[in-house]
Amino acid sequence: MNGPYDDIIGLPHHVSRVHPRMSMYNRAAQFAPFSALTGHEAAIRETARMTDEEILLTPEEMDSLDRKMAYLQRNDSAATTVTVTFFEPDETKQGGTYRTVSGRIKKVEPDARILAMHDGMHIRLDCIKDIEFDPDDMDKK
Repeated sequence: MNGPYDDIIGLPHHVSRVHPRMSMYNRAAQFAPFSALTGHEAAIRETARMTDEEILLTPEEMDSLDRKMAYLQRNDSAATTVTVTFFEPDETKQGGTYRTVSGRIKKVEPDARILAMHDGMHIRLDCIKDIEFDPDDMDKK
């Protein structure tokens, strides 16, 4: 044979005296695939996630909502089941979602601008779009 490596082809494999031999597991890990764009798919999903735009109430709708809230505050609303439709702003992007929940009111906190429900949910008063309830339920007590 007359090749460029004939002089070293028969030599024994070099073993370092300083560095310990790498395990087969660690050696294989060098060749494992990796994702250069870690988190890219999650960012695309977040961008594609749809949100609703908040619709502002008309002055008439705001007056109606104010009257309902005043009625609930004046009367003992704890035993009354209400259905509240409100806008929940998205924490990560512009917009949000409209939610409708039913339950009993624990208390209305006008200073904190919060409607506290018995199940522990707190709804910001400025996000409420509508409240539905049967006034007769309050009169039955």
